[in-house]
Amino acid sequence: MGLKVILLFVYTFITVTLFVTFDGSVDVWFSFLVNALILSGIIIYHVFVERTYSPFISAFIVFTLLFFIVAPMVQINSFEGTNPLFVNKFPYDKDLAIYTNILIATFNTIFFLSYIFFKKNKRIGKIPELKENSKQFTPVLIVSLAILTLLVFLASYTFVFDELGRPAWRKSAFPVITFLVWKKVFFLVPFAGLILCFQYFKNGQKKAVNLVTICAIFLFLGLILFWFKNPLVEKRNALGPLYISLIFLVIPKLFYSNIKTLFFLFFTMIVAFPLSAILTHSEASFGEIVENPMIVFDHMKGGGIASAFNTLNYDAFSNIMATMDYVKEYGFSSGNQLLSAFLFFVPRGLWNDKPISTGELVGDHLIDNYDFTYSNLSNPLVSEGYINFGFFGVIIAAVVLAIVLVRAIAWLKSDDYLKKIMAFYLAIHLIFLLRGDFTNGYTYYVGALIGVVIIPKLIGGLLKFFIHKQYIWKQSKALKD
Repeated sequence: MGLKVILLFVYTFITVTLFVTFDGSVDVWFSFLVNALILSGIIIYHVFVERTYSPFISAFIVFTLLFFIVAPMVQINSFEGTNPLFVNKFPYDKDLAIYTNILIATFNTIFFLSYIFFKKNKRIGKIPELKENSKQFTPVLIVSLAILTLLVFLASYTFVFDELGRPAWRKSAFPVITFLVWKKVFFLVPFAGLILCFQYFKNGQKKAVNLVTICAIFLFLGLILFWFKNPLVEKRNALGPLYISLIFLVIPKLFYSNIKTLFFLFFTMIVAFPLSAILTHSEASFGEIVENPMIVFDHMKGGGIASAFNTLNYDAFSNIMATMDYVKEYGFSSGNQLLSAFLFFVPRGLWNDKPISTGELVGDHLIDNYDFTYSNLSNPLVSEGYINFGFFGVIIAAVVLAIVLVRAIAWLKSDDYLKKIMAFYLAIHLIFLLRGDFTNGYTYYVGALIGVVIIPKLIGGLLKFFIHKQYIWKQSKALKD
């Protein structure tokens, strides 16, 4: 109960402060208020009513509050002059801001109602079961994944060293498809091995020889995973879901309730990150801050909070506005923008007209029309639906998201640890997926799904096939003898 009280108090304090100090027009203020009330209803349901463990709704709440309420209201509050601009150089337009809030309100309402509706569908909510004979093959599968991990380590040695020495602003010397296959698929194979090690420890009696072997492999896979996935070679939006999922795997009690997950994500994303940004942007040294903590509060008064949110990290709201501006000039894509995500595996060299991601498309529009200088932008799921099919596309995106998350809840309940952990991984990844763009969010998760679930399942299937064939051969040989 203590966590609920703290969370609701901080949430109420933040939202009330935002609306009391908001300097925009009354109609824009009211449009944000409607979204805040819808989100408050979702929070009440999630914290007090929902009995199913759903970290997905926790992530959805935190994303919506941070990117669609807190960040844009702080940004609008910081505007000065007669022609204010967002950080992406898109000009602030009151009517467009209101319509953006209408789209967000529609998306959130349809998503929430669809989520409640589909949770009652037994077919979608059917929990995957781990077959008993699969458990018998787990030790062999773990050894196979360890061997594959070693081969990946040896084959990718040059690639990883290039990543270690490459500045974040410089493109990789390797082709995009090579970059994605290594980083988003094969570098997650040791993660699958670690998951199966825990599954083996949890299930039944263990032979002493197997236990020692699995413990040794567990240490090996952990070291290799850190070699593949560390802050020097990977961005935090990829490291966060991975290492938080590992914590969930080892100590599930830290997260295993809606309030615990919501509390963790809320204070990490909405409190800790903005405060850390204020500290990193402060001109005072660490020693000066320790001697006089009021320096931080003075910096906040002087625009520290505004500077923390006036960055491209929090551009989701303004990019929806920019997407609508693009549609006004060029029309809807009628699903064409979805192809870059769903057919991500087709190399651009074989498909010259392959669509670029929506974030890049809107970024180029801002460069061409508003003197912006950067094209690799985010693009929320709301505007991904809008650019493809307009208002109806926003509704479709909300319904599909609800179905996917209800199915993910079923995976989260499974005794198949590969699916269980990848469901939780999706919950943490969801903040990145909702922020967009869809091509990157979808591709990165599908790549992880291939590395953690598909490859081990294929190897497991082959092992069963060969072992079965060997058993039949031995049986036939015994009959002949």
